[in-house]
Amino acid sequence: MARRAPGVASAGSRLDLVEGAGGVLVRLGPDLTVLDLARSLDAPVVVVARAGLGTLSDTELTIRAIGAAGLRCAGIVIGSWPSVPSLAERCNLEDLPRLTGVPVLGRVPAGAGQLAPVEFTSRAPGWFQASRLLQRCGLLR
Repeated sequence: MARRAPGVASAGSRLDLVEGAGGVLVRLGPDLTVLDLARSLDAPVVVVARAGLGTLSDTELTIRAIGAAGLRCAGIVIGSWPSVPSLAERCNLEDLPRLTGVPVLGRVPAGAGQLAPVEFTSRAPGWFQASRLLQRCGLLR
């Protein structure tokens, strides 16, 4: 029998992840973007940002587009976080929440996509602030 963790929203709630590789304005059809899909699902959005140079502007623009569409950005996850981050990458980690008003909820290590599925699945929980992510997505009270 499946049991629900304490504080998790009702048994009927679920978390749907829709990957919009390439950004929120990627076209899924002639008149449909990833942002349109998120709006139709009334879904909170998690932005995956790169670690290095250029991410501050790109991420801030993305989060502004999400807000302009009437949606909420639940958080930022930094993809491909290096094992030895540069000064720029460390500064970006600190600056992203200040500039966007959105917390960084996780960092996926560089090379994670090359892991075997079982190993990826076992390591992934350590890359995120899971309870904070669930709370910001409205799935944890």
